[in-house]
Amino acid sequence: MYPIILVINPGSTTTKIAIFKGENQLFSEKIVHVSSVLSQKNFFGTQVDFRKKLIQKTLAAHDVSMSQINMIMCRGGLIKPVDSGVYEVNEQMLSDLKNAQKQHASNLAAVIGWRLSGGKIPVYIADPVVVDELQEVARFAGHKDFERMSVFHALNHKAVARRYAASIGRTYESLNLIVAHLGGGISVGAHKKGRVVDVNQALDGEGAFSPERSGTLPAGDMVRMAYSGVYTKEEMLQKIVGKGGLVSYLNNNNVQEITADLNEEKKLILAAMSYQISKAIGEMAVVLHGNIDAIILTGGVAHNNIITDVIQNQVSFLAPIKIYAGEDEMKALATNGLLVWRKDLMPKKYF
Repeated sequence: MYPIILVINPGSTTTKIAIFKGENQLFSEKIVHVSSVLSQKNFFGTQVDFRKKLIQKTLAAHDVSMSQINMIMCRGGLIKPVDSGVYEVNEQMLSDLKNAQKQHASNLAAVIGWRLSGGKIPVYIADPVVVDELQEVARFAGHKDFERMSVFHALNHKAVARRYAASIGRTYESLNLIVAHLGGGISVGAHKKGRVVDVNQALDGEGAFSPERSGTLPAGDMVRMAYSGVYTKEEMLQKIVGKGGLVSYLNNNNVQEITADLNEEKKLILAAMSYQISKAIGEMAVVLHGNIDAIILTGGVAHNNIITDVIQNQVSFLAPIKIYAGEDEMKALATNGLLVWRKDLMPKKYF
């Protein structure tokens, strides 16, 4: 018997849902919200109820009732740092999501799932962005008042790493891999025998610049700009995330649109982004002592040959390169749910 799994993945202006029977997707919907409507709704009050009702309406349109669903898999939010794995949603997790230092749409998923379940259906998250498997030496930032943190595209990193391992008849835990997720944000991680022992902090855009994040900026210049009196705190933060990277150079975060109308300026800027990604991969090669089974390029930008060709040309001497373009978070969540259902994976308790 295959379980019926509801997958919930909220975004800033959308709520994606899907119904899977085992690993087979029966249907998916992207519910689009008007930003002005969401902004009027309390984040964890009326906004949760608003999205919940739309999910119920969408399920009803597909003749699916909650009584048919065996499991709810939710996108993980900004909870405490955790090991990789599947976690059962509980009261402690809900409290931490509601009191998170940074509010992000992903924080809503478990809360919505919990309310939909009514305590009758198990609700889980899998590999949230705060998966933290850093080796201790990687935590040092260079000053005692700062510490490097692990915030990255853990769900997709782990999913494509396991997918590659299965394709060659190996286990993820037996391989050393470098995974580069290339999307609106970019994260490059060193996967050592099933653990991400080093990775850039992608939430604030550490590392290579990306379509909308600035990456690692000159620290002194940032401090001087912040105290110049010209910019507000919010404007400075937007220079790092949102209005950084390709947005700052070209006022566009869509790589496909940019490459469809190339000129010399655009070529140089894209080459610079690809160059920085390649450097980040080189850093992780050092972390793994050059013992690398494969380099995996994934995420939406990995669809673009102009970017991936440059990266392959720069780093192919390190290890074979595999491309898994795009990111299928919905299927990755469903797959984790199926593993729990089959008892191939034991869910962990969140403390």
